[in-house]
Amino acid sequence: MPTSASAKVPPSPESPEDRRPPQNGLDRYFKISERGSTVPREIRGGFATFFAMAYIIVLNPIILGSAKDMYGHQLDNGQLVTATALTAAFTTLLMGVIGNVPIALAAGLGVNSVVALQLAPRMSWPDAMGMVVLAGFIVMLLVATGLRERVMNAVPYGLRKAISIGIGLFVMIVGLVDSGFVTRIPDAAETTVPLQLGTGGHLHGWPVLIFVLGVLLTLALIVRRTPGAILISIVVMTVIALIVNAATDIPSWGLTTPEWPGNPVATPDFGLVGEVSLFGGFGKVGVLTGVLFVFTVLLSCFFDAMGTIMGVSDEAKLTDGEGQMPGINKVLFVDGIAVAAGGASSASATTCFVESTAGVGEGARTGFANIVTGGLFALALFLTPVATMVPSQAATPALIAVGFLILAGSIREIDWSDFTIAIPAFVTMLMMPFTYSITNGIGMGFITFSVLRLAAGRGREVPVVMHVVSVVFAFYYLMPALGLT
Repeated sequence: MPTSASAKVPPSPESPEDRRPPQNGLDRYFKISERGSTVPREIRGGFATFFAMAYIIVLNPIILGSAKDMYGHQLDNGQLVTATALTAAFTTLLMGVIGNVPIALAAGLGVNSVVALQLAPRMSWPDAMGMVVLAGFIVMLLVATGLRERVMNAVPYGLRKAISIGIGLFVMIVGLVDSGFVTRIPDAAETTVPLQLGTGGHLHGWPVLIFVLGVLLTLALIVRRTPGAILISIVVMTVIALIVNAATDIPSWGLTTPEWPGNPVATPDFGLVGEVSLFGGFGKVGVLTGVLFVFTVLLSCFFDAMGTIMGVSDEAKLTDGEGQMPGINKVLFVDGIAVAAGGASSASATTCFVESTAGVGEGARTGFANIVTGGLFALALFLTPVATMVPSQAATPALIAVGFLILAGSIREIDWSDFTIAIPAFVTMLMMPFTYSITNGIGMGFITFSVLRLAAGRGREVPVVMHVVSVVFAFYYLMPALGLT
């Protein structure tokens, strides 16, 4: 989850005179020189994106593996690790080859919780994953009919910029929370303040210090325009974390402990791949509830990916003067394939990852970066212990730096004098981090935009598709009150 600010990151030529003619077939296919990039930048970007999102190999199995279906069955953790890495590798490579954008994909956070906590308890695991596959088919159908592209193109320029900024703020809070620099105050504390600094309002322990040093190192390297700033920081802080962990007694690093694994090689288990029942869930919960379940998965996948694609493509300078990206249909179609592929492998819906901004911040501009990221996920099938060795405290500083670059590059491009766009933009950019959801930020921003334009007597200026989407979001938010969840 960047803009002209990226040009301030380690040399990233953007002006036409810096762009060279294609050097070879690889360069020509991925348009590396045409987009002002180089192969080394693409490689660094691919590595940075992988390290920023490798945690999903561990986290997705934890979320899905901790839930039981209606028969009390749980998914095998080892098989989930394989399914997660396999689907991330396949869909990321596919996005690189077909979409030619530096946007990596993996099991979507939020969607996997819906599958684990809402779908699975009402049906079998194959039934639940079948509904994810159906949602993916619908996404592909919407792309084929041009509806998904029309929705994206209908978003006004100011609101598109607000989505980018919201994503920047979102990745920053993701980085702060995942590193332990900011933690949630337990509800038992009975306080109106949802977050606190560190633990108990204070910073404690080596892991947080590693994060702070990582942030300072990343920003210092960026200020000095050091090539590979983000990747250098991740590698350096991982090495320091390994040393610190070996020399001290640290109770917990969180999800990933930085220690060299005794056995770095893991044998992949493909037992969950293909364990899907497309329509079995409807027999368990009924047609109406089944449709609503598919709708819930669809809505989250549709708009989460839309926001991420907008934010990343804008930062990578892949958009035109109106903020639209040429060839967007290829990207959207691959995203639909990814949703279905995630269900087919039992990894849950796979979608575009906002952590791709780490690679873009490192200079990635083409799908070649995805080839690197996807290749690393493929290696993770056999080297999962090594791939998950990088602690979040070493990787998340990249998200803080990239979040700032997004904000700095986009905020001036919103017309703050027009309240009918400024207020929806404000709502959009704040709701993403505050609700921890890209989809919620987009939905609330769309609703606010439609209402305010109607209130100002400017309803005819709003594309019909925007009004329709706003109504869909309103229905989605009212579903619990209507007893439809």
